[in-house]
Amino acid sequence: MMEAVSGTKVFCAAVLTALCAFANAAGSCRAEVVKIDDAPFEMSPIVVPQFPERDFSIADFGAEEGVKATGAFAAAMEECAKAGGGRVVVPKGRWLTGAVRFRDNCNLYLAEGATLEFTDDPADYPEVFTTWEGIECYNHSPLLYAFGVTNVAITGSGTLAPRMEFWRTWFKRLPEHMKATEHLYFWCSTNAPVEARRLLALDRAHMRPHLIQFNRCANVLLDGFRIRESPFWMIHLYHSENCVVRNLDTCAHGQNNDGVDVESTRNVLVEKCRFDQGDDGIVVKSGRNADGWRVGRPSENVVVRDCDMVESHSLLGIGSELSGGIRNVWMTRCTVSNTFGMLRIKTGPRRGGFVENIRMDNCRGRKMLRTFSIFTQYRAQWGSFPDFELRRTAISDIEIADCEAEECEYGVLLDGDPLLPPSGIRVRNLKIGKATRSLSEIRNCLDVSVDGLRLAPAPSPAKMPRK
Repeated sequence: MMEAVSGTKVFCAAVLTALCAFANAAGSCRAEVVKIDDAPFEMSPIVVPQFPERDFSIADFGAEEGVKATGAFAAAMEECAKAGGGRVVVPKGRWLTGAVRFRDNCNLYLAEGATLEFTDDPADYPEVFTTWEGIECYNHSPLLYAFGVTNVAITGSGTLAPRMEFWRTWFKRLPEHMKATEHLYFWCSTNAPVEARRLLALDRAHMRPHLIQFNRCANVLLDGFRIRESPFWMIHLYHSENCVVRNLDTCAHGQNNDGVDVESTRNVLVEKCRFDQGDDGIVVKSGRNADGWRVGRPSENVVVRDCDMVESHSLLGIGSELSGGIRNVWMTRCTVSNTFGMLRIKTGPRRGGFVENIRMDNCRGRKMLRTFSIFTQYRAQWGSFPDFELRRTAISDIEIADCEAEECEYGVLLDGDPLLPPSGIRVRNLKIGKATRSLSEIRNCLDVSVDGLRLAPAPSPAKMPRK
């Protein structure tokens, strides 16, 4: 298994130099560098991937509309990579494929009017090294999968539209599926070799694949396209570095349809996107229990700005898989219409890890259960399995400021762990239009500052109808 990319300043400087050189060699006039100087933590500039002006249309490799073209995608990716990079073009029309795997320096370009369908036949998604809810394992390939590659992208104004009829039959929590999750839990808890964690070898495990996963990658761009439905998590940035997600329009309301999962990943910018999700909107994670401790890679330096959400379980979720730690996350100028919570930190006594330096400001919501919550006794996932080792999560330096909620049950609901209470919690200028149960309930927390939490009419965010 290849080593993770380094997070040091030396690495970032090397990435910047290499990408600028690549852009110059490709004939680009200048590499795009995104600097986030106003972040409330030190954040290295993110170099947006650049690609040579070479196109490799899937139609030139035998793809035909309405006919499964997995081989054409693989051939186009291979030729693009051999040539030194460029665009793998999906032309206008409706195209069908199984799993698509990225190569270095390849930009999958969805032309205007292009719809990329994915079959819902599990046989079209062979076994690869991936994850399932914070545990590394081997499972069906994500529909779009990249492992250990550098300088990759999905761009253009087209649409990703997986076929969902068969995947929906896997939404049911059948006994065989629950047995497979038990296997995962025991593999994780006993540090079984990852190579032995083969979900496809289990009877009817029914572990659905991610839509998009970048696994151990560097320099990733997702820009401009639409997503309509996903079998599982929609966009999973795992164990990667230097990622930009912008200008997306997504809608996925199946089971576990998170929008963007940033897991054990560094230097991430998500901006100017519209999400409509059946689970968390933007969520930051870093592995589950002993597997997160083993991998030992925090998520850090994550900025989310100027995004709109229609529905989601959270505007910004932290956890519950956070055993490798999470630090330096900032969300600003985002809105949500209907949600469980705007800022939601969730962990449990098995997780361990840490959460520190989380900021939310200038965000607005319409209807929700809790505007800001910390919950430290989460056991809903696999809670019936026996404890192996208990580790508390250190939570510190959390701030929500200058935010508004039109209606909620609780304004602030903080339920800390009495054995390791969260500390350094700041609530500043939080306006709640209506709190049906309580404006504030705080338990088992230290050093909590509340300045300007009040009931006040809050204008509703602009309506964001589903498309």
